[in-house]
Amino acid sequence: MSQPIIFEQPLNEKCRTLLRLSHLFEQLDFHAPEDNSWHARAAVRALLDISVILARADIKSELIKEMDRYHLSLSRMADLPDVDHDRLQQILRNLEQSQLSVRTIKGQLGAALRSSDFLNSVLQRTAIPGGGFDFDLPQLHYWLALPHRERLQQLDGWRNEVSAVHEAVELLLGLIRHSTTFGPCQASAGFYSQSLPSGASVQMIRVGLPADSPLYAEISGGKHRFSIRFMDSSDWERPLQTARNLSFDLNVCII
Repeated sequence: MSQPIIFEQPLNEKCRTLLRLSHLFEQLDFHAPEDNSWHARAAVRALLDISVILARADIKSELIKEMDRYHLSLSRMADLPDVDHDRLQQILRNLEQSQLSVRTIKGQLGAALRSSDFLNSVLQRTAIPGGGFDFDLPQLHYWLALPHRERLQQLDGWRNEVSAVHEAVELLLGLIRHSTTFGPCQASAGFYSQSLPSGASVQMIRVGLPADSPLYAEISGGKHRFSIRFMDSSDWERPLQTARNLSFDLNVCII
């Protein structure tokens, strides 16, 4: 049976940043091992986008604060009888180790990438449409012509500069996604809305649809409420909200 399509909507800026970083790290790890210059270009582009996001002064402190908050929240579950205590202790140790790795990074996250003249030149030129061509970036052209082993070694070195960030991002997103479970819901005439519990720290809305569904989910929300519109994909140019009732899976991630 095919895996369902999961649509995710972050409900705060912290979760939005985590999802964007995870998306970029996934691109980097997909393209970097491939022996092809186009894959190498895509890997560098993902790395540069990561470095730009990490240039925000508050990213480091926010990651540390979030891991500290999750650690405190999960620690309160230690005395509950139906908790897998071995699993809980492993998660708490992972949070402590990841927090320490991020905390011990000197200065801003990704600073070493942003101090690279080579990467900076690529970043500046690729901001121009078509600016990554050979005559714009002869050094990049030379680098792309190097043996794959040498390029991969260089990419691994750059990636190691932000590997602690990747570990923290995936750990936090894993906790968010598994903080609650999916449950069945019904949408009326392609629309569903729900109030959020007062005072709860809701991080993300996740919607599951069958892989063969002709619909996709548009999710919007804030602190107090969220809504979902199910759009018919049969007309790509002017998609409309479906008029039919439908079942879907919903996960409101609270941690």
